[in-house]
Amino acid sequence: METPKQAVILIGHGGLPSDIPKEVVEDFMKIHKQRIRMGTSITSKEKELEATIRNWERTPESDPYKTGLENLASHLAPRLDGYILKTAYNEFCFPSIEQAADQLAEENVTEVILITTMITPGGSHSEREIPEEVEALRLKYPNMSFQYAWPYDLDVFSNLLSDHIINFSKKSSV
Repeated sequence: METPKQAVILIGHGGLPSDIPKEVVEDFMKIHKQRIRMGTSITSKEKELEATIRNWERTPESDPYKTGLENLASHLAPRLDGYILKTAYNEFCFPSIEQAADQLAEENVTEVILITTMITPGGSHSEREIPEEVEALRLKYPNMSFQYAWPYDLDVFSNLLSDHIINFSKKSSV
């Protein structure tokens, strides 16, 4: 039997590039918020504006958040022996979660773990939007397994933070 091909999608929030025209963002936000408020379907204009924002050319200067997530991924990848690692963004940046999954499907991946940098409970992205996307991916790719590694163990997370505080404190007092 063939070993399953496994992957991880590291999901960041996504940010707006500093050099994108303000009008593009304002138009998108107006249409997007109105659609959410009214509970209507996404329009072609909203899709067009979202694509413009997501596909805007980025540099470390214009989008330090994207650079930061990619840097985190470069530190995570060596710890994930046997996994393909992709980055994706909940909003504003390329690739979207679906686009990252599409790339993995093309690579014949069969098992995908999705994990987000949005760690604290209570966020609409991590608790509602990403699970909705995972369900949509399961329908789109029924022969792939999608698991969302959420919620985080808050004891483990608080240990990470307390260790960081202690190490930071030691370094700053030197």
